[in-house]
Amino acid sequence: VQLQASGGGEVQAGGSLRLSCAASGNRFRVNVVSWYRQTPGKQRELVATIARSGYSSYADSVVGRFTISVDSAWNMAYLQMDSLKPDDSAAYFCHADILTLLDSRLRDYWGQGTQVTVSS
Repeated sequence: VQLQASGGGEVQAGGSLRLSCAASGNRFRVNVVSWYRQTPGKQRELVATIARSGYSSYADSVVGRFTISVDSAWNMAYLQMDSLKPDDSAAYFCHADILTLLDSRLRDYWGQGTQVTVSS
């Protein structure tokens, strides 16, 4: 199973971006998807999470501005980012807890980072 993140770029403050995360592979089931972000010299920060149970959560710094969602098949995850601020500039990573159906094992997977740069 692989995760592929995309959608980063440069935007002015107040603008919007939508990040995508595609899961691919054979016989798997995504249970939880999260987006993290990281800037140089800092720890990776949890931004948003969504679970099949219906649970979702956001970092305080993005509440009301970011929205996490998935498609009906749970193969694609998105992070809609509105009202972007310079402090949102970071490399964004998607993460998923995935059940591989061949061996019934739950593993966590990371996508590669996609850079978001917000200019003032």
